[in-house]
Amino acid sequence: MTQVVRTPITARKPEHAGRGTGTRFGGITTQSTPQVSPGVVDFAAIHDSPRFAALRRRFRRFVFPMAALFFCWYLTYVLLAAYAHDFMSHRLYGLVTVGLVLGVLQFVSTIAITAAYVRFARKHLDPAVEEIRAGAGVSEE
Repeated sequence: MTQVVRTPITARKPEHAGRGTGTRFGGITTQSTPQVSPGVVDFAAIHDSPRFAALRRRFRRFVFPMAALFFCWYLTYVLLAAYAHDFMSHRLYGLVTVGLVLGVLQFVSTIAITAAYVRFARKHLDPAVEEIRAGAGVSEE
């Protein structure tokens, strides 16, 4: 049987800390900005910071359009394979057909998108992440 250790309510951190102006409940007043112990990272403050919001926007500006573009390209390939048999089976050279070439291009485009994302992340995202980590006092382990 496990033993449950209960801490007094005054010692607990409120679940809504950092989200309101301060509340009073049952004679207990909570502060709007929680006191953070040294060495503890305040993830809520990082999440609410303008630098983190800018990082998320920069990430989304790359990822969402690229994902939509690739999805359209993939869907086009699938629809052509399903409904354009004559086009996809057209021989280009020997046994090489349009469908085979487009299928290989699916792999090529996946590798190209991955390489583009890695380059984008190294150039634009990683420096911003390091700034946020440094501002929060977090060192890479």
